[in-house]
Amino acid sequence: MLETSFQNIVVEAGCDEAGRGCYAGPVFAAAVILPANFYHPLLNDSKLVKEKDRNTLRQIIETEATSFAVAMVTNKEIDEINILKASFKAMHLAIDQLTIKPKLLLIDGNQFTPYKKTKHHCIIKGDGKYANIAAASILAKTYRDAYMEDLHQQFPMYHWLNNKGYGTAKHRKAIAQYGVCKHHRLSFNILPKQMALRF
Repeated sequence: MLETSFQNIVVEAGCDEAGRGCYAGPVFAAAVILPANFYHPLLNDSKLVKEKDRNTLRQIIETEATSFAVAMVTNKEIDEINILKASFKAMHLAIDQLTIKPKLLLIDGNQFTPYKKTKHHCIIKGDGKYANIAAASILAKTYRDAYMEDLHQQFPMYHWLNNKGYGTAKHRKAIAQYGVCKHHRLSFNILPKQMALRF
Protein backbone atom coordinates (compact mmCIF):
# COMPACT_ATOMS: atom_id res chain seq x y z
CA MET A 1 0.00 0.00 0.00
CA LEU A 2 1.27 3.46 -0.90
CA GLU A 3 2.18 6.00 1.75
CA THR A 4 -0.11 9.02 1.58
CA SER A 5 2.76 11.45 2.09
CA PHE A 6 6.41 11.71 3.09
CA GLN A 7 5.54 14.08 5.95
CA ASN A 8 2.54 16.08 7.21
CA ILE A 9 4.07 19.40 8.24
CA VAL A 10 4.33 21.29 4.93
CA VAL A 11 2.61 21.04 1.55
CA GLU A 12 4.39 18.51 -0.66
CA ALA A 13 4.08 17.64 -4.35
CA GLY A 14 4.97 14.39 -6.04
CA CYS A 15 6.80 14.63 -9.38
CA ASP A 16 7.48 12.08 -12.08
CA GLU A 17 8.19 11.90 -15.80
CA ALA A 18 7.19 9.65 -18.69
CA GLY A 19 8.95 8.87 -21.94
CA ARG A 20 12.57 9.27 -20.94
CA GLY A 21 13.72 6.21 -22.87
CA CYS A 22 11.62 6.72 -26.01
CA TYR A 23 13.01 7.04 -29.52
CA ALA A 24 10.41 9.65 -30.48
CA GLY A 25 8.20 12.35 -29.04
CA PRO A 26 8.49 14.67 -26.04
CA VAL A 27 9.22 13.81 -22.44
CA PHE A 28 6.28 14.62 -20.17
CA ALA A 29 6.28 15.35 -16.45
CA ALA A 30 3.61 15.95 -13.85
CA ALA A 31 3.47 17.46 -10.39
CA VAL A 32 0.62 16.55 -8.05
CA ILE A 33 -0.50 17.73 -4.62
CA LEU A 34 -3.02 15.35 -3.10
CA PRO A 35 -5.40 16.00 -0.21
CA ALA A 36 -4.55 14.45 3.14
CA ASN A 37 -5.42 10.76 3.39
CA PHE A 38 -6.11 10.41 -0.34
CA TYR A 39 -6.52 6.76 -1.27
CA HIS A 40 -7.59 4.79 -4.30
CA PRO A 41 -7.11 1.03 -4.61
CA LEU A 42 -6.01 1.22 -8.25
CA LEU A 43 -3.32 3.85 -7.70
CA ASN A 44 0.22 2.58 -8.21
CA ASP A 45 3.30 3.09 -10.36
CA SER A 46 1.83 3.75 -13.83
CA LYS A 47 3.91 0.92 -15.32
CA LEU A 48 2.02 -1.54 -13.11
CA VAL A 49 -1.46 -0.22 -13.90
CA LYS A 50 -3.55 -1.34 -16.88
CA GLU A 51 -4.24 1.29 -19.54
CA LYS A 52 -7.98 1.36 -18.81
CA ASP A 53 -7.30 1.83 -15.10
CA ARG A 54 -4.72 4.55 -15.80
CA ASN A 55 -7.33 6.53 -17.72
CA THR A 56 -9.82 6.06 -14.87
CA LEU A 57 -7.21 7.23 -12.37
CA ARG A 58 -6.38 10.27 -14.48
CA GLN A 59 -9.96 11.50 -14.13
CA ILE A 60 -10.01 10.80 -10.40
CA ILE A 61 -6.67 12.53 -9.80
CA GLU A 62 -7.68 15.57 -11.83
CA THR A 63 -10.95 15.80 -9.89
CA GLU A 64 -9.62 15.21 -6.39
CA ALA A 65 -6.08 16.61 -6.41
CA THR A 66 -5.51 19.79 -4.45
CA SER A 67 -3.42 20.95 -7.41
CA PHE A 68 -1.85 19.27 -10.43
CA ALA A 69 -0.02 20.21 -13.60
CA VAL A 70 1.51 18.49 -16.61
CA ALA A 71 4.26 19.81 -18.90
CA MET A 72 6.41 18.56 -21.74
CA VAL A 73 9.77 19.21 -23.40
CA THR A 74 9.99 18.50 -27.13
CA ASN A 75 12.27 16.02 -28.86
CA LYS A 76 14.19 18.92 -30.41
CA GLU A 77 15.02 20.36 -27.02
CA ILE A 78 15.87 16.88 -25.75
CA ASP A 79 18.44 16.70 -28.56
CA GLU A 80 19.81 20.12 -27.57
CA ILE A 81 20.14 19.74 -23.80
CA ASN A 82 20.02 15.91 -23.30
CA ILE A 83 17.22 13.76 -21.95
CA LEU A 84 18.15 14.01 -18.27
CA LYS A 85 18.11 17.82 -18.27
CA ALA A 86 14.94 17.76 -20.37
CA SER A 87 13.22 15.50 -17.83
CA PHE A 88 14.11 17.86 -14.99
CA LYS A 89 13.01 20.86 -17.05
CA ALA A 90 9.64 19.25 -17.72
CA MET A 91 9.23 18.72 -13.97
CA HIS A 92 10.15 22.36 -13.31
CA LEU A 93 7.60 23.51 -15.90
CA ALA A 94 4.91 21.39 -14.25
CA ILE A 95 5.77 22.73 -10.79
CA ASP A 96 5.60 26.28 -12.20
CA GLN A 97 1.94 25.70 -13.08
CA LEU A 98 0.76 24.46 -9.67
CA THR A 99 -1.82 26.80 -8.19
CA ILE A 100 -0.53 26.00 -4.70
CA LYS A 101 3.21 26.26 -4.15
CA PRO A 102 4.67 23.23 -2.38
CA LYS A 103 7.34 23.50 0.29
CA LEU A 104 8.68 20.02 -0.44
CA LEU A 105 9.06 18.07 -3.67
CA LEU A 106 9.16 14.29 -3.85
CA ILE A 107 11.04 13.28 -6.98
CA ASP A 108 10.88 9.82 -8.49
CA GLY A 109 14.45 8.71 -9.15
CA ASN A 110 17.91 9.27 -7.74
CA GLN A 111 18.74 12.80 -8.90
CA PHE A 112 17.14 16.17 -9.62
CA THR A 113 18.10 19.73 -10.47
CA PRO A 114 16.85 21.84 -7.53
CA TYR A 115 13.73 23.90 -8.19
CA LYS A 116 14.37 27.45 -6.98
CA LYS A 117 14.77 27.24 -3.19
CA THR A 118 12.23 24.46 -2.68
CA LYS A 119 13.48 21.46 -0.74
CA HIS A 120 13.29 18.08 -2.45
CA HIS A 121 13.79 14.40 -1.76
CA CYS A 122 14.77 11.94 -4.49
CA ILE A 123 13.17 8.56 -3.94
CA ILE A 124 14.19 5.56 -6.04
CA LYS A 125 11.05 3.79 -7.28
CA GLY A 126 9.06 6.45 -5.48
CA ASP A 127 6.09 5.93 -7.81
CA GLY A 128 5.57 2.60 -6.06
CA LYS A 129 5.96 4.07 -2.56
CA TYR A 130 4.15 7.42 -2.35
CA ALA A 131 0.66 8.26 -3.58
CA ASN A 132 1.54 11.74 -4.87
CA ILE A 133 4.44 10.42 -6.97
CA ALA A 134 2.26 7.58 -8.25
CA ALA A 135 -0.41 10.12 -9.19
CA ALA A 136 2.20 12.18 -11.05
CA SER A 137 3.35 9.06 -12.88
CA ILE A 138 -0.25 8.33 -13.96
CA LEU A 139 -0.78 11.86 -15.29
CA ALA A 140 2.57 12.03 -17.09
CA LYS A 141 2.00 8.62 -18.69
CA THR A 142 -1.62 9.18 -19.78
CA TYR A 143 -0.94 12.66 -21.18
CA ARG A 144 2.08 11.41 -23.10
CA ASP A 145 0.27 8.35 -24.42
CA ALA A 146 -2.57 10.52 -25.70
CA TYR A 147 -0.05 12.84 -27.37
CA MET A 148 1.69 9.95 -29.14
CA GLU A 149 -1.64 8.49 -30.24
CA ASP A 150 -2.39 11.82 -31.93
CA LEU A 151 1.02 11.81 -33.65
CA HIS A 152 0.32 8.27 -34.87
CA GLN A 153 -2.39 9.65 -37.13
CA GLN A 154 0.26 11.58 -39.08
CA PHE A 155 2.95 8.88 -39.00
CA PRO A 156 1.19 5.50 -38.77
CA MET A 157 4.18 3.63 -40.20
CA TYR A 158 5.98 3.88 -36.85
CA HIS A 159 3.17 2.15 -34.88
CA TRP A 160 3.13 4.84 -32.16
CA LEU A 161 -0.44 3.90 -31.34
CA ASN A 162 0.98 0.78 -29.72
CA ASN A 163 4.60 1.54 -28.85
CA LYS A 164 4.15 5.23 -27.85
CA GLY A 165 7.59 6.00 -29.30
CA TYR A 166 9.56 3.31 -27.50
CA GLY A 167 12.13 1.34 -29.48
CA THR A 168 10.14 -1.81 -30.12
CA ALA A 169 11.06 -4.20 -32.91
CA LYS A 170 8.32 -2.80 -35.16
CA HIS A 171 9.43 0.77 -34.48
CA ARG A 172 13.08 -0.03 -35.24
CA LYS A 173 12.09 -1.87 -38.41
CA ALA A 174 10.02 1.12 -39.54
CA ILE A 175 12.98 3.47 -38.94
CA ALA A 176 15.17 1.16 -41.04
CA GLN A 177 12.55 1.17 -43.79
CA TYR A 178 11.34 4.80 -43.77
CA GLY A 179 14.06 6.71 -41.95
CA VAL A 180 13.25 9.06 -39.09
CA CYS A 181 10.76 11.92 -38.97
CA LYS A 182 10.73 15.31 -37.26
CA HIS A 183 9.49 13.79 -34.00
CA HIS A 184 12.41 11.40 -33.52
CA ARG A 185 15.21 12.06 -31.04
CA LEU A 186 18.31 12.18 -33.19
CA SER A 187 20.66 12.40 -30.21
CA PHE A 188 19.64 8.84 -29.33
CA ASN A 189 21.59 7.58 -32.39
CA ILE A 190 18.61 5.60 -33.65
CA LEU A 191 19.15 6.32 -37.35
CA PRO A 192 20.89 3.53 -39.26
CA LYS A 193 24.09 4.76 -40.84
CA GLN A 194 23.81 6.57 -44.20
CA MET A 195 20.07 7.21 -43.79
CA ALA A 196 18.70 10.72 -44.08
CA LEU A 197 15.76 12.60 -42.56
CA ARG A 198 12.78 11.95 -44.82
CA PHE A 199 9.76 13.69 -43.28
